[in-house]
Amino acid sequence: MSEIKIIYWSGTGNTEEMAKAVAAGIEKAGGAAEVTEISDASAKSLENDAVFALGCPAMGAEVLEEELMEPFMEELDHMLEGKKVGLFGSYGWGDGEWMRDWEERIKEHGAQLINNEGVICCEAPDQDALEQCERLGEALVKAE
Repeated sequence: MSEIKIIYWSGTGNTEEMAKAVAAGIEKAGGAAEVTEISDASAKSLENDAVFALGCPAMGAEVLEEELMEPFMEELDHMLEGKKVGLFGSYGWGDGEWMRDWEERIKEHGAQLINNEGVICCEAPDQDALEQCERLGEALVKAE
């Protein structure tokens, strides 16, 4: 079994905490996780991975972070065909539109969305959100 990559961007630490919970779920299910901040990752590193997770909070008018995550996604979009992808992130306003848009984008580029939806929470993740992230990690292992 290979390591399942979890690549994320976090401004306040909320999405980082969620990434660590996804990793805990992967390890709980007997897998190995590699958690990487977006600044230390490249889309090319996911080219041969069948399963991975991406995390980003809502920014601005409910969009992905524009300096690092959006360019990463633009590079990754053409590599998504046939991949199994888990999404997660937090938000502080709105209703989660950024996640719905991100989910649709993933599907439009031919990837299967793990659990059919991303894991979201408002502000800091509470126990329920962390448990959802752990379940996402477990589902990533099952999808591998």
